[in-house]
Amino acid sequence: MGKKVEKASKDKGGQSPPQEPTEDDASRTPEPYSCTGVFEADFHELCRRAGMPQGEIPPVVPRARRPGTPPPVDPKKDDPKGKNQPPPDPTPEPTELSEPPPKTYLVKDKYEFFKPTIQVELEHDDKPATVTEIHIRGWKIDELMMGILKQCLPLMEKLNTLHFWNTGLAENTVKELASFIPQCLNLRNISIEGNPCVEEPWALLLGEDSLIVNLSLRHNSITDRGASAIGNALSTERTCDKNLQTLSLASNKITSVGATAIANGLRMNRVLLSLSLASNMIGDEGALKFGELLSRFPLTHAEIVERRKLMSVSVDMSMSKSPPPSRRDKDRPGSVRSGANLDKGDKRRNKSSNKKDSKKEKEETAKGGKKEEKWKRATSKASLASMADATKATKGKKTAATKDKKGSHDAETPDLSESLNPLTTESAESIDGQLWIPGNRALINLNLSRNGISEVGIKSLLLAAQYQTTLSALSAHPVLKGLMRLSIQGNDVQRTNEHLVKLQELMMPKDPSYKPQALSPSIENQSTAG
Repeated sequence: MGKKVEKASKDKGGQSPPQEPTEDDASRTPEPYSCTGVFEADFHELCRRAGMPQGEIPPVVPRARRPGTPPPVDPKKDDPKGKNQPPPDPTPEPTELSEPPPKTYLVKDKYEFFKPTIQVELEHDDKPATVTEIHIRGWKIDELMMGILKQCLPLMEKLNTLHFWNTGLAENTVKELASFIPQCLNLRNISIEGNPCVEEPWALLLGEDSLIVNLSLRHNSITDRGASAIGNALSTERTCDKNLQTLSLASNKITSVGATAIANGLRMNRVLLSLSLASNMIGDEGALKFGELLSRFPLTHAEIVERRKLMSVSVDMSMSKSPPPSRRDKDRPGSVRSGANLDKGDKRRNKSSNKKDSKKEKEETAKGGKKEEKWKRATSKASLASMADATKATKGKKTAATKDKKGSHDAETPDLSESLNPLTTESAESIDGQLWIPGNRALINLNLSRNGISEVGIKSLLLAAQYQTTLSALSAHPVLKGLMRLSIQGNDVQRTNEHLVKLQELMMPKDPSYKPQALSPSIENQSTAG
């Protein structure tokens, strides 16, 4: 019995009670969290580790979508006799006092709609790791929250769009955002709207190493200071943003000074396709600068120096690619042939072998007879004639093909060098001691609506559009198409103005969305009869 009691006491003593956390455990730093690429789980865990209360962590919810309208069901097609009709709905019909339940939206509790949330769009609804878009609207993003996003977003492989609206971004948070955007390999679309910032650090999002393709900076109260920085980030004589294709600076406070800086930033940029400067304070000076940009402009001293450097580098490259001159053998002089160094014994052996071979051939031909000799001669003549005809035909085909290739290449090459780097273009002209080059024809969409442009600026834009039209007509297959859409409505000019009407008539057929009005049958009959 004593042994059993001892064993029982030992077993009970072996089960130690749970240890309470000590001061040493609390002072220990937790292990760093490694993100998994699932945004909802990573964001919630990082917020919890940052010390945010559970009720203050913004939930990650799917972005609301408008439900599609289902097609009307025709009961006669499925069940013409009405045998398999569904049972009637037991819910009572709404009376005049009661309203039917909503079907296109959800009703939430009081103030729940205004709580901070992160709206996401998924490529596959059943896979939380396929987040493609993140939308944050209406609540402030401070340094803590931006640091959490910095850890989550680079590991999201499917993320391509980031939208911030009215989030109170400051200079430090914009710098933090610009620092980790290049780490997001597929993030191409950035929209930051309704975020006025005194320092205006928006140029940090652009540059030679930027991967952003579409950037929207509307309603950010950007002044000429921020526009000048953006213009320098678009391009200089040495650097250029090689990925940005669309830029929206609408609804800001940019005047002609800022518009001039942006136009200067597009002098060496042949990547940007769409630019919106609508609802700003741009006057005639800015419109004149854009007219010069779109037609042709003289190079500055710094640009001429850079052009000379590039041309010298291209000449050096072509010289290095040329084949080296043939070098003779150092062991023998130039007057001695290579066959003179053969041994005399080898020559005698070759002569004896050749004599034996010729004797055998004579004996075989004597046995074959004269008929075989005639047949061989005839076949040899026929084969030579057919080969000559074939070579003539192939030569004709090759020359025609090469002519076609050369013609197409010549038709496309004038704009190719300009599209790569406008400083290396061969279309430069010297006028009055200045070197002029063709303007920017890579920009296809320009929005200058709702500004302060008068008739003087409209006339400058008309001349630029006419210049681009003549240049595109001279080349059969231009690489750079030129301006295709120009929005200038809402400026300080009447709708019946002569230059405005001409500009609209010139640009209207170039618009890809333009559809000519169909003529009425009576007008068509009159035109065919005439």
